[in-house]
Amino acid sequence: MRAWRVCKKKYVETAFSGEGAFRYGGRWNSRGLPVVYLGGNPSICALEIIVNTGDWEDLYRVPYALIPIDFDDTMVSRPERLPDGWERDPPPPSTAEIGDRWVRAGRSVVLEVLSAVIPAEPIFILNPLHQDFPRVKIGAPQGFEFDSRLGKLWH
Repeated sequence: MRAWRVCKKKYVETAFSGEGAFRYGGRWNSRGLPVVYLGGNPSICALEIIVNTGDWEDLYRVPYALIPIDFDDTMVSRPERLPDGWERDPPPPSTAEIGDRWVRAGRSVVLEVLSAVIPAEPIFILNPLHQDFPRVKIGAPQGFEFDSRLGKLWH
């Protein structure tokens, strides 16, 4: 399977540490647990950044990188069901509980869930502390730029 990570270029070296999710938490994890959010394709990665950006001009001022990640389907867990309201903003605590339980159980290195931005799109949560993390193949980063026409969304 292939997934993608889009991050600011200045964070490429630490893009798979889980530091951001550890510090701030996310929809699928609580603060204090290091995980890495990946998208099933570059476009869902971009949309996730857009909906979570505090300053839309950062999309053009700040250089970004796109990193491919490959892993075997046998390395992926999927929740049996998602809690009611998982796609709301802010999400209910039950969404983070899914990721927290997954990390603590150590069942797999990757958890497949859905994007709240486009629920038909998969996103993946990667556990950088899992014993199988070295089996995940992280590709070479390449430049990634947001189309300047996206600025029309904020005008």
